Amino acid sequence: MTETDANKEAHIKVKDLTMAYGSFVVMRDLNFSVNRGDIFIIMGGSGCGKSTLMKHLIGLNPPAKGRVLYGDMSFWETGSKQREQFMRRFGVLYQSGALWSSRTTAIKLNLPLEQYTDLGPGQIRELVSLKLALVGLAGFETFYPSEISGGMRKRAGLARAMALDPEILFFNEPSAGLDPVSSKRLDDLILELRDSLGARVVVVTHELA
Repeated sequence: MTETDANKEAHIKVKDLTMAYGSFVVMRDLNFSVNRGDIFIIMGGSGCGKSTLMKHLIGLNPPAKGRVLYGDMSFWETGSKQREQFMRRFGVLYQSGALWSSRTTAIKLNLPLEQYTDLGPGQIRELVSLKLALVGLAGFETFYPSEISGGMRKRAGLARAMALDPEILFFNEPSAGLDPVSSKRLDDLILELRDSLGARVVVVTHELA
């Protein structure tokens, strides 16, 4: 361990985590830390529990045993209201993109900003345009998911994940279904966002490259 590594501050700590669906145990006794500034990779074959682990980290599945700590806060041992407020500091890019087919790119970003901020309509429009420009989608505000490519849909999902300027970005199989060129562009974009926004990044993937 280098001096730089030793001085890093752990932002996420998973301690003795066991994940289960009823009596079926998916994984047991997981321990790891994610430091500030890290891009942390959760890798494994299909069906091994990668996505289940991410659900435990973002508040969708409670653990059968163990703890998830964000700083000094034990995520699953705090109250539901405090946990919900803390979840607004997460940005999530889902494997399928999870884009509503009946909503334009801009409206998808409008919704969290309208619901969770006090910004006016003009400010929201400016912020939406900025987020789309950051992921290379400037000018695509009025497009529907069916009107853009798979790589662009991934980037639209990433823009939505960034809408509230999250501290932590979670990506579930971000390059799944993309051609090699689009996949490389998305990888480069993730690095740029980590460096420019200072967000921690957790990536679930089965692709070693």
